Amino acid sequence: MKQTKKPFILGIGGTTSPSSSTEVALAISLQAAEAAGAETELFGSDRLMALPHYRSDPAGLNQTGKDLVELVRRADGFLISSPGYHGTISGLVKNAIDYIEETSTDDRVYLDGLPIGLIVTAYGWQAVGSTLAALRSIVHALRGWPTPLGVGINASGGIFSQGICTDESVNDQLKMVAQQVMLRAEAR
Repeated sequence: MKQTKKPFILGIGGTTSPSSSTEVALAISLQAAEAAGAETELFGSDRLMALPHYRSDPAGLNQTGKDLVELVRRADGFLISSPGYHGTISGLVKNAIDYIEETSTDDRVYLDGLPIGLIVTAYGWQAVGSTLAALRSIVHALRGWPTPLGVGINASGGIFSQGICTDESVNDQLKMVAQQVMLRAEAR
């Protein structure tokens, strides 16, 4: 019997706080991917803050940057979660995405052909929409495939607390975006 490899799904995102709605939403989605049979890893707030500003000089990468690049190379799919800051993605998340440039000369350039699920949290719908559009544009530029569902969450109502989301429709969307990533990752 042929042994199949579990897809590896990398979650990148959060804010400076591991208990932020952005990181909690990402963790919920990664748990759904794991329940569907994936191996997962969360590259969240602690590691995002340990990344220096990206510069295209491999000698300038610290260990956290090198680890991120290796995780990107290993990934069969991604979940990316950003807060909507002033109508677009946060600098912290964008900096991590910039490290994908280190794969520009790999056999698989950037995110070529990989499924990418997108999650945005913001304290208002306008920032949710524009941030989700910005993330989709970035994923396209990196040759990735954004999933049909992008999860936009207006977190102003306090639906995230102590690592859980109290809104079942949002939980369902977070699970669905993970399932869409998994379907495409397994098909590859």
